[in-house]
Parts: sequence; structure tokens; C-alpha cells
Amino acid sequence: MMKFGLIGTGWRAEYYLRIAQSCPQHFAVTGIVGRTPSKTAELAHRFNIPVYDSPEQLARQTQPDYVIISVARGQALAIIQSLTALGFPVLMETPAAETLPELHTIYALVQSGARIQVAEQYWAQPHHAARLNFTRTGKLGAPTHAHISIAHGYHAVSLMRRFLNLTFEPVTITAASFTAPIIQGPTRAGFPAQESIVPSQQVIARFDFGDRLGIFDFTRDQYLSFIRAQRLLVRGERGELVDETVTYLTDFATPIRLNFTRHIAGANGNLEGNYLKGIQVGEQWLYTNPFIPAPMSDEEIAIATCMLHMERFLTTGQPFYSLAEAAQDRYLDLLMEQSLATGLPVTSQPQPWHA
Repeated sequence: MMKFGLIGTGWRAEYYLRIAQSCPQHFAVTGIVGRTPSKTAELAHRFNIPVYDSPEQLARQTQPDYVIISVARGQALAIIQSLTALGFPVLMETPAAETLPELHTIYALVQSGARIQVAEQYWAQPHHAARLNFTRTGKLGAPTHAHISIAHGYHAVSLMRRFLNLTFEPVTITAASFTAPIIQGPTRAGFPAQESIVPSQQVIARFDFGDRLGIFDFTRDQYLSFIRAQRLLVRGERGELVDETVTYLTDFATPIRLNFTRHIAGANGNLEGNYLKGIQVGEQWLYTNPFIPAPMSDEEIAIATCMLHMERFLTTGQPFYSLAEAAQDRYLDLLMEQSLATGLPVTSQPQPWHA
């Protein structure tokens, strides 16, 4: 069981507390630090955890295995600098930084020995993990094209790189946007009071890696809308993966088409509980849930997977989503924003983490 301290009390920070509550055999919270006293006290009472005045006090007095930093964007760097100077490992929320100079500053900490991993979760969501595992079977051949219409910015870039088996290869990015009307959907606060039409911006960007092509295609309505679905296309020379279906050739004249099958306990009268068992394609299990029987959403499973991998990182030094990866994904996201603003292609340049 790994012990962690938590810095932050926002919407995202609550995920970590719910996960620890659902998986007490894996995780324990040593304490929490928050900026808003009322919110901090409410979470401390609800999850029965102590409150500390500062990240440094929490770390020194509770000696967690690592500290999770889940604060507002742009506020993490000073906390990371303080905690890593004390020798504590950090699992930080995305993005790694807001600007390229900040990415350089935080990466310099890693070069000086700081132990930092980033809680980028999309690769660990069960359906994406199953898809990634399928592409690694070789049945599609070498992936050369990935159309990602799943998440914004650096999240989508992280999936694009993994589906295309890329690290820090140079890329030219060309981005454009299109705005169209849509019926307003729900937000984190719930449903709107009445029907209304609002503008919806779709961003499409071409990531040309030379021998591989990534397409970013996203509108933020896709996160919660009933009428804007997530989409994925991955192509190799032997086949393609489209959403929940794979089609590939066993030889030039024999096509195979299979669907991803999701196995859930508790559905249709099943009495085992309420949790994801795993995902299959044909006879092959491509994903099995490591947190059975905890009743968690896919997002919670993904975040818990990052937390579980922190143990391996701290024991062996093997990263699961390093600051170098996070910096690259945010860097390419920044280049996409630059192309969108100027209407011109931009090409990546070598960065310190590429070494």
C-alpha cells in the first residue's frame, strides 16, 4: 500500500480521495493541503483525513511515499520545487507547465535528480489501453495514421504519439478551426435550465511526422454532449482500428473483422457487483481491471493506474509517464495553438528533454 499526500481540493483532487476510499488495499492518504479553508475542511471531514497548513508541513510530518499536486493551472511549479528540494517524489496533474520556458524550468529539476511523474491518464483508460494493446499485437502492421477525436490538446497528443509509436520525432503542425451552432449540453454543474443554441469551435490539426500522420480533431462538447461522440481511427498496412472494431488481413485474401467486447459485472441481472472486468477482442483479453471489485469509472481506473505505477517508478526508477513525455505533449500542444492563432504551419525544434 502506497501512502500519498494531496495538495489541492478542486474537482480533480477529489478523484484521488475517492480512489483511495475505493481501494484501501492499494492507497492511503496521509493528509491534505488546500487554498480554500471551507472546501478543505469539507473534504477532510468527508474522507476522514487530516489537514495541514502547507505542502512542506504535510510532507515533513506525514512522510508520504509521494505527493500528488492537483492545483489550478500555473500554480504547481513553486510547490514542485519546494517538495523535490526536500527529496519527496511528486505525481503532478497535467499539463506539465503553461509555457515553454516553464517546461524548461521544471525539466531542469529532473535533470538535477527530482523524481517527477505526470498523471496523464488517457492512455490508461480501459478502452484506450485495450486499443493500444491491440496495435502492439502487430495485426494492423506498423501504424502510420492516427485520427484522434477524443480529448483536447496535450491529452490527444499523448494518445497520438502512443498509437503511432513516436517519442520526440520532429513534426510540422498545421491547425485551423471551424465554429458551428449546437444545442447546449450539460457541464460539470449539470444540465442547462432550458434549451439554447451556442457556438461550438472545432479544431482540426495535421501533425506530419514524415513517415507517420496524426490528425487532431476535437470540440470540447465531446466531453459531455449526447450528440458529439468521441472517435478514433488507427491505420497500418495490414488493417485498421475504427472505434470498437478492428479489421485486418491474415493474408492478402483473408480479412478478419472483430469487435471489442467490454465485460461488466452487475449488468443485466448479474450479481457479482458493479465493476469493469476487462475487454476482449475475439479470444484475447486485451485489458483486465487491476482494481476489481472497486466500483470505479473508467476515468477513476485510469488515474488509479497512474497511482499504482508510482510504486513501480519509486521502486525501480522505470517511468510510466515521465516529465519528458509530458513536456513533449505540452510543447506540441503549444505549437498547435501557435499554428491555430497564426494560420501558418509550425515545425518543432529540439528541446532539452529530447536527449
